[in-house]
Amino acid sequence: MVSTDEKDEPFVLDKDQCWVKADNEKLKAKEAYDSRTFGPVQMTDIVGRVIYCLRSAVDHGRVQNSQSSMQQDLPVLEVELDVDEMAKNHKA
Repeated sequence: MVSTDEKDEPFVLDKDQCWVKADNEKLKAKEAYDSRTFGPVQMTDIVGRVIYCLRSAVDHGRVQNSQSSMQQDLPVLEVELDVDEMAKNHKA
């Protein structure tokens, strides 16, 4: 991992680790609660995956995961996902 901040030292993650980063661009690094705060995450601690992202009432959609994962997710998206309801209740 290499930071855009030259003051940060580069480092290597172990094979079974990942680095998670908040996707809210409005947050400063010190405000985000992500790997910059708590460090690498063990892959065994990850118990799910994101299948749909709702940024706003007009900016939303399926997350591009692996082809096999997206096929597994399709029944959930078809039956359980109410995009109109999500957009109506979204507070951005």
